[in-house]
Amino acid sequence: MDAHTAGPDDVDAITTTIALAFRDDPVWGPALVAADGGTDHLLPFWRYFVEGAVGHGTVSILGGPAGEVATVAVWVPPGVDELTAEQESGVDALMAATLTPERYAAYQQLWTLFEDAHPHEPAHMYLTLLATHPDHRGRGIGQRLLAEDLARFDAEGLPAYLESTNPANDHRYARAGFRPVGGFRSVIDGAHVTTMWRDPVAAVTVAGS
Repeated sequence: MDAHTAGPDDVDAITTTIALAFRDDPVWGPALVAADGGTDHLLPFWRYFVEGAVGHGTVSILGGPAGEVATVAVWVPPGVDELTAEQESGVDALMAATLTPERYAAYQQLWTLFEDAHPHEPAHMYLTLLATHPDHRGRGIGQRLLAEDLARFDAEGLPAYLESTNPANDHRYARAGFRPVGGFRSVIDGAHVTTMWRDPVAAVTVAGS
Protein backbone atom coordinates (compact mmCIF):
# COMPACT_ATOMS: atom_id res chain seq x y z
CA MET A 1 0.00 0.00 0.00
CA ASP A 2 1.30 3.43 -0.93
CA ALA A 3 0.46 6.58 0.99
CA HIS A 4 -0.90 9.55 -0.88
CA THR A 5 -2.74 12.81 -0.29
CA ALA A 6 -6.50 12.42 -0.35
CA GLY A 7 -8.74 14.31 -2.74
CA PRO A 8 -12.49 14.90 -3.02
CA ASP A 9 -13.05 11.47 -4.58
CA ASP A 10 -11.72 9.83 -1.39
CA VAL A 11 -14.09 11.59 1.01
CA ASP A 12 -16.73 8.84 1.15
CA ALA A 13 -14.25 6.04 1.85
CA ILE A 14 -12.36 8.14 4.43
CA THR A 15 -15.58 9.01 6.23
CA THR A 16 -16.59 5.35 6.40
CA THR A 17 -13.23 4.36 7.91
CA ILE A 18 -13.38 7.13 10.54
CA ALA A 19 -16.98 6.37 11.51
CA LEU A 20 -16.13 2.69 12.00
CA ALA A 21 -12.90 3.41 13.87
CA PHE A 22 -14.45 5.92 16.30
CA ARG A 23 -17.79 4.26 17.02
CA ASP A 24 -16.36 2.70 20.21
CA ASP A 25 -13.98 5.54 21.10
CA PRO A 26 -14.07 6.30 24.87
CA VAL A 27 -14.86 9.98 24.24
CA TRP A 28 -16.59 10.20 20.86
CA GLY A 29 -18.63 7.02 21.23
CA PRO A 30 -20.67 8.31 24.20
CA ALA A 31 -20.64 11.93 22.98
CA LEU A 32 -22.39 11.09 19.71
CA VAL A 33 -25.14 8.77 20.94
CA ALA A 34 -28.37 9.78 19.21
CA ALA A 35 -31.59 10.33 21.13
CA ASP A 36 -33.18 7.41 19.26
CA GLY A 37 -30.09 5.21 19.51
CA GLY A 38 -29.55 5.31 15.74
CA THR A 39 -26.29 5.74 13.86
CA ASP A 40 -27.45 7.44 10.64
CA HIS A 41 -25.92 10.74 11.80
CA LEU A 42 -22.37 9.41 12.18
CA LEU A 43 -21.37 9.48 8.52
CA PRO A 44 -22.61 13.05 7.89
CA PHE A 45 -21.04 14.17 11.18
CA TRP A 46 -17.55 12.91 10.33
CA ARG A 47 -17.89 13.93 6.70
CA TYR A 48 -17.87 17.62 7.68
CA PHE A 49 -14.42 17.24 9.25
CA VAL A 50 -13.06 15.16 6.39
CA GLU A 51 -14.22 17.66 3.78
CA GLY A 52 -12.80 20.55 5.80
CA ALA A 53 -9.31 19.01 5.89
CA VAL A 54 -9.34 17.60 2.34
CA GLY A 55 -9.83 21.16 1.14
CA HIS A 56 -6.44 22.03 2.65
CA GLY A 57 -4.68 19.10 0.97
CA THR A 58 -3.52 17.74 4.33
CA VAL A 59 -5.26 14.36 4.58
CA SER A 60 -3.01 11.34 4.08
CA ILE A 61 -4.34 7.87 3.32
CA LEU A 62 -3.27 4.32 2.65
CA GLY A 63 -5.73 2.67 0.32
CA GLY A 64 -7.21 -0.79 0.68
CA PRO A 65 -9.05 -3.18 -1.64
CA ALA A 66 -11.94 -1.99 -3.80
CA GLY A 67 -11.40 1.68 -3.04
CA GLU A 68 -11.43 1.20 0.73
CA VAL A 69 -9.28 3.45 2.92
CA ALA A 70 -7.20 1.24 5.21
CA THR A 71 -5.88 4.08 7.36
CA VAL A 72 -6.13 7.86 7.33
CA ALA A 73 -4.45 10.81 9.03
CA VAL A 74 -6.46 14.03 9.02
CA TRP A 75 -4.29 17.11 9.57
CA VAL A 76 -5.13 20.80 9.80
CA PRO A 77 -2.27 23.11 8.80
CA PRO A 78 -1.19 26.24 10.71
CA GLY A 79 -3.30 29.36 10.43
CA VAL A 80 -6.56 27.80 9.21
CA ASP A 81 -9.80 26.76 10.89
CA GLU A 82 -10.80 23.12 11.14
CA LEU A 83 -14.18 23.91 9.57
CA THR A 84 -15.56 26.72 7.48
CA ALA A 85 -18.36 28.78 9.04
CA GLU A 86 -20.84 26.95 6.79
CA GLN A 87 -19.51 23.53 7.80
CA GLU A 88 -19.57 24.47 11.47
CA SER A 89 -23.20 25.58 11.19
CA GLY A 90 -24.06 22.36 9.40
CA VAL A 91 -22.54 20.06 12.00
CA ASP A 92 -24.11 22.05 14.84
CA ALA A 93 -27.56 21.78 13.24
CA LEU A 94 -27.08 18.06 12.68
CA MET A 95 -26.17 17.39 16.29
CA ALA A 96 -28.85 19.69 17.72
CA ALA A 97 -31.41 17.64 15.78
CA THR A 98 -29.83 14.30 16.76
CA LEU A 99 -28.95 14.54 20.46
CA THR A 100 -31.20 15.10 23.45
CA PRO A 101 -31.05 18.72 24.70
CA GLU A 102 -28.94 17.65 27.69
CA ARG A 103 -26.52 15.67 25.52
CA TYR A 104 -26.28 18.51 23.02
CA ALA A 105 -25.33 20.94 25.79
CA ALA A 106 -22.67 18.49 26.99
CA TYR A 107 -21.46 18.02 23.40
CA GLN A 108 -20.99 21.78 23.05
CA GLN A 109 -19.14 21.93 26.35
CA LEU A 110 -16.87 19.12 25.18
CA TRP A 111 -15.89 21.15 22.14
CA THR A 112 -15.11 24.10 24.40
CA LEU A 113 -12.73 21.89 26.39
CA PHE A 114 -10.95 20.86 23.20
CA GLU A 115 -10.66 24.45 22.04
CA ASP A 116 -9.44 25.75 25.41
CA ALA A 117 -6.72 23.08 25.59
CA HIS A 118 -5.43 23.70 22.07
CA PRO A 119 -2.24 25.83 21.98
CA HIS A 120 -2.12 28.70 19.52
CA GLU A 121 1.65 29.13 19.33
CA PRO A 122 4.02 28.15 17.88
CA ALA A 123 2.57 27.35 14.46
CA HIS A 124 2.02 23.60 14.14
CA MET A 125 0.29 20.79 12.30
CA TYR A 126 -2.83 19.58 14.10
CA LEU A 127 -3.67 15.88 13.89
CA THR A 128 -7.43 15.93 14.32
CA LEU A 129 -8.05 12.27 13.46
CA LEU A 130 -5.96 9.15 12.96
CA ALA A 131 -8.09 6.13 12.09
CA THR A 132 -7.57 2.60 10.79
CA HIS A 133 -10.38 0.56 9.28
CA PRO A 134 -11.26 -2.33 11.66
CA ASP A 135 -10.44 -4.84 8.92
CA HIS A 136 -6.85 -3.57 8.78
CA ARG A 137 -5.97 -3.15 12.46
CA GLY A 138 -2.96 -4.81 14.03
CA ARG A 139 -0.65 -4.34 11.04
CA GLY A 140 1.05 -1.12 12.11
CA ILE A 141 -0.14 0.81 9.08
CA GLY A 142 -1.46 3.72 11.14
CA GLN A 143 1.97 4.13 12.74
CA ARG A 144 3.60 3.90 9.32
CA LEU A 145 1.38 6.60 7.86
CA LEU A 146 1.93 8.83 10.90
CA ALA A 147 5.72 8.39 10.66
CA GLU A 148 5.73 9.34 6.98
CA ASP A 149 3.71 12.49 7.65
CA LEU A 150 5.89 13.49 10.60
CA ALA A 151 9.07 13.03 8.57
CA ARG A 152 7.67 15.51 6.05
CA PHE A 153 6.80 18.00 8.79
CA ASP A 154 10.25 17.56 10.32
CA ALA A 155 11.78 18.60 7.00
CA GLU A 156 9.64 21.75 7.15
CA GLY A 157 10.53 22.41 10.80
CA LEU A 158 6.91 22.09 11.91
CA PRO A 159 5.86 20.76 15.33
CA ALA A 160 2.67 18.71 15.70
CA TYR A 161 -0.19 18.58 18.20
CA LEU A 162 -2.99 16.10 18.90
CA GLU A 163 -5.58 15.08 21.46
CA SER A 164 -5.62 11.39 22.30
CA THR A 165 -9.16 10.32 23.20
CA ASN A 166 -8.18 6.71 23.86
CA PRO A 167 -5.48 5.97 26.50
CA ALA A 168 -4.70 2.71 24.68
CA ASN A 169 -3.17 4.81 21.88
CA ASP A 170 -1.00 7.06 24.04
CA HIS A 171 2.04 4.78 23.86
CA ARG A 172 1.80 4.66 20.08
CA TYR A 173 1.94 8.43 19.90
CA ALA A 174 4.83 8.43 22.38
CA ARG A 175 6.74 6.09 20.05
CA ALA A 176 6.22 8.64 17.29
CA GLY A 177 7.81 11.36 19.44
CA PHE A 178 4.75 12.97 21.05
CA ARG A 179 4.79 13.85 24.75
CA PRO A 180 1.85 14.62 27.05
CA VAL A 181 1.45 18.33 27.75
CA GLY A 182 -1.96 18.41 29.45
CA GLY A 183 -5.41 16.94 29.39
CA PHE A 184 -9.01 17.10 30.53
CA ARG A 185 -11.98 14.83 31.15
CA SER A 186 -15.02 14.50 28.93
CA VAL A 187 -18.18 16.02 30.37
CA ILE A 188 -20.15 13.07 28.96
CA ASP A 189 -18.61 10.13 30.81
CA GLY A 190 -15.43 11.40 32.45
CA ALA A 191 -13.17 9.73 29.87
CA HIS A 192 -9.69 11.22 29.85
CA VAL A 193 -8.31 13.18 26.90
CA THR A 194 -4.52 13.60 26.75
CA THR A 195 -3.12 16.56 24.83
CA MET A 196 0.22 15.78 23.19
CA TRP A 197 2.94 17.78 21.47
CA ARG A 198 5.86 16.85 19.24
CA ASP A 199 8.76 19.11 18.39
CA PRO A 200 10.28 18.64 14.93
CA VAL A 201 13.26 16.33 14.77
CA ALA A 202 16.30 17.88 13.15
CA ALA A 203 17.83 15.94 10.29
CA VAL A 204 21.03 14.15 11.23
CA THR A 205 24.06 15.19 9.19
CA VAL A 206 26.57 12.41 8.62
CA ALA A 207 30.18 13.57 8.94
CA GLY A 208 31.97 13.65 5.61
CA SER A 209 28.79 13.46 3.58
